[in-house]
Amino acid sequence: MSGNSGDPVLLTAGNTAVDITPKQDGGVLKEIIQTGTGDDKPFTGSTVSVQYVGKLTDGTEFDSCRDSSSPFSFVIGIGGVIKAWDIGIATMKRGEKARFFCREDYAYGKQGSPPKIPPGATLVFEVEMVGWEAQDISSKKDKGILKHLIEDGEGIDLPNEGSTVEVHLVGMLGDKVFDEREVTFCLGEGIEELIPPGVEEALKTFHLNEKAKLELKPAYGFGSIGCEKFGVAPDSSTVYIVKLKSFQKLRDSPAMDGKEKLEFCKMFKEKGTNYFRAGKYPLALTLYKRMLKYIESRSGFEEDLEPDRKANLLASHLNISMCHLKLGDYSAAKSQCNKALELDPKNVKALFRRGQVCTNLVASHIIN
Repeated sequence: MSGNSGDPVLLTAGNTAVDITPKQDGGVLKEIIQTGTGDDKPFTGSTVSVQYVGKLTDGTEFDSCRDSSSPFSFVIGIGGVIKAWDIGIATMKRGEKARFFCREDYAYGKQGSPPKIPPGATLVFEVEMVGWEAQDISSKKDKGILKHLIEDGEGIDLPNEGSTVEVHLVGMLGDKVFDEREVTFCLGEGIEELIPPGVEEALKTFHLNEKAKLELKPAYGFGSIGCEKFGVAPDSSTVYIVKLKSFQKLRDSPAMDGKEKLEFCKMFKEKGTNYFRAGKYPLALTLYKRMLKYIESRSGFEEDLEPDRKANLLASHLNISMCHLKLGDYSAAKSQCNKALELDPKNVKALFRRGQVCTNLVASHIIN
């Protein structure tokens, strides 16, 4: 903290100041002193680093990190700083310098922060954006999917697994563009359109019309196989620029009655079976698991629909076991066979399939 006083020059916003508050109530005004570089901006969850000086409107300096050996860092969007900062810093690009005029209700309020910030004070901050860490949105938090916001989205809804999404994407290896197109697909089935799993996982964090850069490690891109069509070699890291243009969410099962759930199960089963017949076992597995999710609970099913639910539940476990068998995951296949036999102990398919699984498990053990 610094308690130095500057010259008593009244600090006021100029004609170029822009209201950046979501409510457009004039609570935070921004003037750009020096433009930044790049297209992306930090967003909620990013750790940002800035240099700053804070002054009262009479020019009195009440805080600064200029004398510090390192920039000031904080996580944006979680309330760890005054509201004006969460709003204002999120608008900055790397290397940008800006001046923010922060009304009391976006700063320290009517109480102020004695002794340096008086009650009801409007504050003026000059801030330089040093940089930020991209948000790790991978489910394993292994930095396999790093997201850089380029354009804010709209609303609060996000796509869920099974949503139909329309996106514009650009895929790059270094500076070379290998894929650029608009494409519509269902989340969870993107591989049909050569959409890497990291893009699918990331899209579940996108709002409508949001645009972002995604850095994908090989495991979240095209993996150890690569993509011959796009000229992506095995074990390559890739970068995607993605914009979510529209989406239609898949209805959640808790919002449905039993009849609706069975209708969705029929659709999932048909799609899964088509994928299975085409030898696309991972996709078939995705659809059969989605089917199972809608019927594994009795919630929403009337008594007269219980036989249909159990029949579909049995079919789900049998189909999932067959997919695991084809994919060589014999332990998972055996588990699904056992679940099928819990429903119908004399089921011929389940008994036969478990026999196949056990044979493969023994063979695998002998080979290893």
